[in-house]
Amino acid sequence: MSIRITSAAFEDGKPIPKQFTGDGDDRSPALRWANLPAGTKELAMIVDDPDAPVAEPWVHWVIYKIPGNAPGLDEGAIPTGALEGKNTFGNMGYGGPAPPKGHGVHHYHFKLYALDAPLQVKAGLDKKALLAAMAGHILSQGELIGTYERR
Repeated sequence: MSIRITSAAFEDGKPIPKQFTGDGDDRSPALRWANLPAGTKELAMIVDDPDAPVAEPWVHWVIYKIPGNAPGLDEGAIPTGALEGKNTFGNMGYGGPAPPKGHGVHHYHFKLYALDAPLQVKAGLDKKALLAAMAGHILSQGELIGTYERR
């Protein structure tokens, strides 16, 4: 069974409110999850946009070392002990949706990974480094997709 991720801010497949984008307050939305597998020690999340007009999906957020018993993430906050990595904007932390104007609807994939062991890593990992660190430790994953369009 996969992890179920929800947000009070938007439904799966529906628009992400402006306040959680680069056009608004650029704060991460509150997220909740369920169906974590037994043995989950830590969680990690990657948020990316495969619709970006670049070769690789545009990474908006890399957050890891989330305690395995955390029920979710509060709006604009990270839990004690969690670390953030580098996004494609070149910054640490959350960078909300900001697609090119007139480029159509973009899909933002909030992917959560349940891990069987604590990661032995430091802050600042990018998506590729986090995926490499998680290799062989993913028990389950889930995904919530939000959309956003600049007109």
